[in-house]
Amino acid sequence: MTAPHALVSGASIAGLSATWWLRRIGWKVTLIEKSTSFRDGGQNVDVRGVARDVLERMGLTDAIRAKNTTETGTVIVDARGEVIGELPSDGADGATAELEVLRGDFARTILDALPVGTPVVYGASIAEVDETDEHRVVVTIDDGRRLEADLLVVAEGVRSSTRDLLFASTEIDARPLGVTMAFGTIPRTPDDDDRWRWYNAVEGRQVHLRPDPHGTTRAILAYAGDDHLASCDREEALRILRERYADAGWQAPRVLDGFDVSDDVYIDELTQIRMPGWHRGRVCVIGDAAWCVTPMGGGGASLALTGGYVLAAFLSQIEGRPGRDALDDALEQMDAWMRPLVDRIQGIPRGMLRFAYPRTRFGLAARAVITKVMTAPPLSHVTATFTEVADAEQPLPDLLTRSAAHE
Repeated sequence: MTAPHALVSGASIAGLSATWWLRRIGWKVTLIEKSTSFRDGGQNVDVRGVARDVLERMGLTDAIRAKNTTETGTVIVDARGEVIGELPSDGADGATAELEVLRGDFARTILDALPVGTPVVYGASIAEVDETDEHRVVVTIDDGRRLEADLLVVAEGVRSSTRDLLFASTEIDARPLGVTMAFGTIPRTPDDDDRWRWYNAVEGRQVHLRPDPHGTTRAILAYAGDDHLASCDREEALRILRERYADAGWQAPRVLDGFDVSDDVYIDELTQIRMPGWHRGRVCVIGDAAWCVTPMGGGGASLALTGGYVLAAFLSQIEGRPGRDALDDALEQMDAWMRPLVDRIQGIPRGMLRFAYPRTRFGLAARAVITKVMTAPPLSHVTATFTEVADAEQPLPDLLTRSAAHE
């Protein structure tokens, strides 16, 4: 019997995880990516909770640990760079997780572990999807090629064009959080250390500096406000950032100067994605395209890795080629398993935005006091629970390998 075929769109963590696990259960997979080459770089992500079990089942824990960012802890600093609080980093799921890695390093590790011969097509975007045939889905990519598959897995990220093409606007609840973040890599200096340093200024502004394993520093400028910075060209965006951070203090000038010469500045206006269902017919959506939790919620990479496993696990329990009803049942089980985990992370408490991004001097001073109290005993153990974002209350579903499925 010919093995079933999946077309996976998006070659970051969610798409690569789905590809790895679908190959593991005996499916053929074609992976397509709109970028013309693999996307290295990116900021810190981590492996938390149930995702550690998934990574261990992949045999990649040691490989990810070897690519650790070198970050050892997380501190809140004032305008002089003095520490006013240290977030708990004890255990595997602290503010700085045990398995802390750059997004590009994480994705490349999975890419390198794919079975030899797994086709990866770069520079390809989905232009059209034909779902009229009950037994297959036919995808036309932008160069005119047509690909047939038993399943289309959309893992394109928060602003997925294919998700928007296939699902009605009423099925996609895109919720802007009112936070803009500018990410970039800047030169490392002698006074940088191995901690994530986090600084707040008035008017809802933050500056972050984090170590990486490549001899540079990852920097973030984040602020409360949606001024459509992501739609500006690079020159205009950097000009606006300079104006906004002109009097922010601490190392804001250094970050702005670094962004001027950085080749990987990326700007994002944080948006959560909520959908009542993540599948229809022979199409399913996973990762940020389905349930973006944003850095405010945390755990996005862990959900992406876990989603690929859970999808393959329920598909592995189908005997033979997946008929429409059997496929629908498997995808419904995936939805049901992932939903509680996603809902818990997406539930950002009310007031969190105002607390994280104080706008006034009084608010900033109050935040500093609360930070000192919450990061010191006896309340530090309570604060530590806020970073335990990917703990599943149910065991991972069983995954049958191809040989096991045909016994």
